[in-house]
Amino acid sequence: MPMTTVKFMMLVGVVFFVSGCAGLGAGREPPTVSVQSFRAVPGESGGLPAFEIGLIVLNPNPEPLRLQGIAYSIRLDGQPLLDGVSNDMPAIEGYGQGTVTLSAAVNVLGGIRLINSLMTSPRRTFDYEFTARLDPVGFSRNIRVTQSGRIDLTDPGR
Repeated sequence: MPMTTVKFMMLVGVVFFVSGCAGLGAGREPPTVSVQSFRAVPGESGGLPAFEIGLIVLNPNPEPLRLQGIAYSIRLDGQPLLDGVSNDMPAIEGYGQGTVTLSAAVNVLGGIRLINSLMTSPRRTFDYEFTARLDPVGFSRNIRVTQSGRIDLTDPGR
């Protein structure tokens, strides 16, 4: 067989392989991820508050959704406050829902900016923006989530 024919057949094989991998997960609905709760909790050693973020993940597909992990960030009043990762993720059964609870402490520089902001303009409510990237196991695409809202430090039930 001439060398150009072998190269052509290898190229065709690679194209079929790549298109087959891209097709995995095709026809599946992406999961829905929403922020269920975002609340301040007492920080360790009486310092800056920590935050507890509750997520609800809905899986509209028949197969279980297995997640390797999540990377997330939180901004308060437009200022970056914290970034975090977690690899303790539950599997979400097919046509089911699950909850994920993330815990995060304020980083020192973000805390200083927050305290400075509170000193110049005292308040008990903050606008937040939560962004996350969930990484499913296998060839599935990453799931990106952005949600914003308001937290009230005077209401412990939120």
